[in-house]
Amino acid sequence: MANSPSGESVISRVVRLMSAFDRDLPAMTLSGLARRADLPLTTVHRLVDDLVLHGLIERFPDGNLRPGMRMWELAARGSRALNLRELALPFMGDVQAAVHQHTTLAVLDHGTVLYVERLSSPESSLDAAHIAQRMPIHAASSGLVLLAFSPPADQDELLSRPLAAVTAETITDPVLIRKHLAEIRQRGYVALPGIGVTEWTGIAVPVFGPDNAIAAALNAIVPRREAAVPLTVPALLTAAHGISRALKTARPPRR
Repeated sequence: MANSPSGESVISRVVRLMSAFDRDLPAMTLSGLARRADLPLTTVHRLVDDLVLHGLIERFPDGNLRPGMRMWELAARGSRALNLRELALPFMGDVQAAVHQHTTLAVLDHGTVLYVERLSSPESSLDAAHIAQRMPIHAASSGLVLLAFSPPADQDELLSRPLAAVTAETITDPVLIRKHLAEIRQRGYVALPGIGVTEWTGIAVPVFGPDNAIAAALNAIVPRREAAVPLTVPALLTAAHGISRALKTARPPRR
């Protein structure tokens, strides 16, 4: 129900508030939150009081605000991402031990790549592909793998949009992207340097769910000068097959 002068619903405004927080700015003042969410200060004050009451936002003694643990708790309940992460983590650990670089698990969500898990390498300087971070589908190896095994209608919908370049090597030509998608389906993996972060190569493979539909992409992110694709791909494929088997044999959630 819309109950604001702009016609925006309460839920829409709450989503704007919660979306204002990110990794770079996980806490802020009330006035800062109002600016980031582009909402009137009085509106934000009223909404924040309710959100604090229910634990969805925490207010610190200095007045700063940040998302509350209650938000994480509610989001985690019944989340398909949580189940996927739990099943995938042992296999991701095997990849991490083999490649000694960032290992990520990503899904498609609302037209973007969403990273749901990452095992980090202490030696890596990469500051990207964090948990809960999003990337454009065409600018991430994980995204291209996910798209390659998605229904043709989904591919057509994405490739009909304007595709912005994230780096000088991001592929934005729909015809060329379709060529890569066909190669990914044939080879079973993708390894394209610099399409999301110039100095790095993402090597990604598909993970399939119970109905053999694409469920996730498993990815190793390595410095492009050290990208040992022939050594990395077998480790990723072995782990992806293991995750796929786990997904197909997992007990369905109780209703």
